Amino acid sequence: MMAELSPRTDTSTDGDTDDKALGFHSGQSHSHGLVVSDASDKSRDQKTLRRLAQNREAARKSRLRKKAYVQQLESSRMKLSQLEQELQRARQQGIFISSSGEQSQSTSGNGASSFHVEYSRWLDEQNRRISELREAVSSHAADGELRLIVDGVITHYEDIFRIKGDAAKADVFHILSGMWKTPAERCFLWLGGFRSSELLKLLITQLEPLTEQQLLAINNLQQTSQQAEDALSQGMDALQQSLAETLAGSLGSSSGSSGNVANYMGQMAMAMGKLGTLEGFIRQADNLRQQTLQQMHRILTTRQSARALIAINDYFSRLRALSSLWLARPRE
Repeated sequence: MMAELSPRTDTSTDGDTDDKALGFHSGQSHSHGLVVSDASDKSRDQKTLRRLAQNREAARKSRLRKKAYVQQLESSRMKLSQLEQELQRARQQGIFISSSGEQSQSTSGNGASSFHVEYSRWLDEQNRRISELREAVSSHAADGELRLIVDGVITHYEDIFRIKGDAAKADVFHILSGMWKTPAERCFLWLGGFRSSELLKLLITQLEPLTEQQLLAINNLQQTSQQAEDALSQGMDALQQSLAETLAGSLGSSSGSSGNVANYMGQMAMAMGKLGTLEGFIRQADNLRQQTLQQMHRILTTRQSARALIAINDYFSRLRALSSLWLARPRE
């Protein structure tokens, strides 16, 4: 009897032992899974923290760059305002403010710098007026309203002729050379501006249809302008020839006897006198340009005059754009 019970007891004991062992290994495996899971979570948390830290650092640097950019803009604005004030004082006091801030009694320098500022302002105002005129034409504004805008543009042209006249008194060579114009504009420059006759040729095709009387009047105006331009060009050629002869006559007279020195000084004084007539040539050329615009306005209707002024502005705008493209061209 006892022999029969003994094996069952051993079997039961072994089963318990196996179950315990199985339970032990199962618990160990579960515990190991928790450890791996915790390590993975910690790794993800660290990556998240690193990303957050990197984002905060990037945001901080972005704020610093934005702050520096705003400060730079404010500094540039203050410098520009200061420069405008200095130029205004220069115009009032008749002195030139150099880029280094030093002041020198230079009528020529003051005239050139002031003229560039005045011309830039005139050009901005001209663009604004042409935009207003273009809008009035496209919206079919009434004749009375359109006439006021056209008259304003014509009057505004008179302002630039006055500004150029004042600048020529200070530095006639600067105006004559056209250094205040873009390179493409200088290519067509004549005595500090445009040729009226050439501009009229360009406008005729833009103003069609013209009446027979209008076409005749514009052709007459074109021929008259051409004759006046030829006369001024001949005068300039004669002036240059006379000036060259005067300067050539004084060669070798700057040294030697007192008589030679006196002769040299006398000839240089004559050359200075001849140069004084340059201002008159520019003034006459601008008068011709102004009169051509006014007479063209009288020949044309109000709407034709508006189209003509827009065409003139577009032509010079394209010359300026051409200059920008030329300066920005790729170079080998």
